[in-house]
Amino acid sequence: MEYTASTPITDIGLSAPAVRALHGAGYHTLQEVAGVSARELASLHGFGPNGQKKLHQALVDAGLHDSIEMKPASE
Repeated sequence: MEYTASTPITDIGLSAPAVRALHGAGYHTLQEVAGVSARELASLHGFGPNGQKKLHQALVDAGLHDSIEMKPASE
């Protein structure tokens, strides 16, 4: 699927708890979440490693990949 900055979070294949966590934090589109650090996202209850991977890939696909840091697997 082709993603853009205006793609809703609900359209990237995240689990329901991950979507609720992002919406609860006020993020509804890829553009809104693009500048959020991986650490901040990881602190959201219900947003785990699988959600981080899917979100990161969607951001890469939308050309927003430079806006988010992914933690190395060893951390």
